[in-house]
Amino acid sequence: MTKAPQPSSTLRRGIASQTSVAIAGALALETLFALMARLGDLKVDVIETIALALAAGMVYFIALYVLEHSPKSRPALWIVVAGAVLFRLTLYSLTPSLSTDIQRYRWDGQVQKAGWNPYVLAPNDPRLAHLRDPGWAIMPGPEIPSMYPPLSQIVFRFGARLFPGTIAFKLPFVLADLLVLAMLARWLRSYADGNFRLAVYAWNPLVIVEFAASGHNDALAIAAMVAALAILKKRPEAPHLTTTQSVASVITLTAGSLAKLFPITLLPLALRLSGWPRKLRGWLALGGAALVTAVCVWPYRSALRQFPEIFFRYQAIWQDNNPSLYAILLWFSAHREIAAGIGEGVVLGLAIWAAARKFEPLRAAFLIVGAILMLAPNTYSWYFTWIVPLLCFFPNPAWLLLTILQFLSYKVLIEYQINGVWHFDPYFQWLTYAPFYALLVGGALLNRGGRRTAPSLAEQTAIETL
Repeated sequence: MTKAPQPSSTLRRGIASQTSVAIAGALALETLFALMARLGDLKVDVIETIALALAAGMVYFIALYVLEHSPKSRPALWIVVAGAVLFRLTLYSLTPSLSTDIQRYRWDGQVQKAGWNPYVLAPNDPRLAHLRDPGWAIMPGPEIPSMYPPLSQIVFRFGARLFPGTIAFKLPFVLADLLVLAMLARWLRSYADGNFRLAVYAWNPLVIVEFAASGHNDALAIAAMVAALAILKKRPEAPHLTTTQSVASVITLTAGSLAKLFPITLLPLALRLSGWPRKLRGWLALGGAALVTAVCVWPYRSALRQFPEIFFRYQAIWQDNNPSLYAILLWFSAHREIAAGIGEGVVLGLAIWAAARKFEPLRAAFLIVGAILMLAPNTYSWYFTWIVPLLCFFPNPAWLLLTILQFLSYKVLIEYQINGVWHFDPYFQWLTYAPFYALLVGGALLNRGGRRTAPSLAEQTAIETL
């Protein structure tokens, strides 16, 4: 008669399994990122870059699947964290080439260092000719003043003083990315499948490439959003927000909005949860937000009247870059203003509805950020890093897949290098978005039809935590 396995031996095998998977996944991903780092100029070798990124995505999905279906172990947690740091260090040595945004960051910083307001003078202004370096020739939008919000400009200003080199200039944004990792690691430690959920962000190839390799400033706003959501989360011992929590959450979201605009959509909800307009703490939170805004805007006050003009010029120049639902709305309406207006109306409606209903903040953020990404006229690949921290709590397969398929959008660089034409291939856009929407709709129909299986212990723990 065969003996039943002892619980202790089963647990040890489970721990060894998750630890082994974490080690194997980390080694496989590091091999792929090391090969990517050896390419040097990712734009020149964009075909190889896309192939390596998609291969990293496959490893990422396999690792997530096994981590989700194996018992949680402490060694695996440290391997996930160590791997995440190692992947970022591997790509940090690259000079950004998939995107030239960092050249504009550096330029805006140098302009401020020289005593000018980046919202007043465009880079091609003759008065700034003495500041031009090789990065000036490839930066985006040299014909218009800066379009980056004030808090980002302050970071650029200090970056120009402390980090003169292009690679070093990425440091504040990589540190913000690591701060998100640290906050999520602390938040998810109580989850039964916390290692799997942390790996959703920590090992996501899009996050790693866009921040460690390309140095996008979106990490600043993401860090602020995650910090605010952590402050707003429900606690059994304290179901209502204190004055400190109310003020801190609203100020943090305000700061994130002053770095990159998208967190502003969560401000109405944060204000409502703080008790505004009936509670004093709500007014204190609103006052704190106004004070932070004033402090960040003050150095650039001479250009206040130009902000709307800069914004509209930006919208006129950058349009139809890798959109999904917006492209369909544009096809039906034949007017950019109508298509964009519908998208803006939906996002605004969701923000107001979430605030009016005092919706659970994490779910509200997931719905609103997802709507922005589906309806915006410009959805560059790095924009999709916004939703990855939220996927740690809502690990939707369709959205996880889309974060990897976004690497296909870099196919635009092939034609751009050959003939100077910046045009997203409709075929590749179909390859990117059709699987996403098919999986998203299919999953929704299955859930609605009641064919969803009973939630696992890990899922029940996550639901209770939320």
